[in-house]
Amino acid sequence: MKNFRNSVYLTGLAGTDPIVVSFSDEKKLARVSLAINEFYKNSAGEAVCQTQWFNLVFWNKKADLALQLIKKGAELSIEGSLNVQSYTDKKGEQRLTTEIFVNHLEVAEKIEG
Repeated sequence: MKNFRNSVYLTGLAGTDPIVVSFSDEKKLARVSLAINEFYKNSAGEAVCQTQWFNLVFWNKKADLALQLIKKGAELSIEGSLNVQSYTDKKGEQRLTTEIFVNHLEVAEKIEG
């Protein structure tokens, strides 16, 4: 049997600058939204652009790296793992949230010309 693992690979645009929360000198968390546009034609033949949003999470040294390298609108390629959590909202309803814990980050450099 093959060895399966929880891996996600995405390329898109940063929807926000990193938002960093420090828990101590060593524990940090950075959050960034990632937008990925998907283009297709609907049943009427019209071109449609649909944007999917993903929540990226960077921990500790990766949070520092995200803060240094990521700006809103930057093209990002990431590798990470899915993390699904459930919580109860203010109305008492059960909710799910899915985040991607980033293991590897590449930021595309813009070439001026």
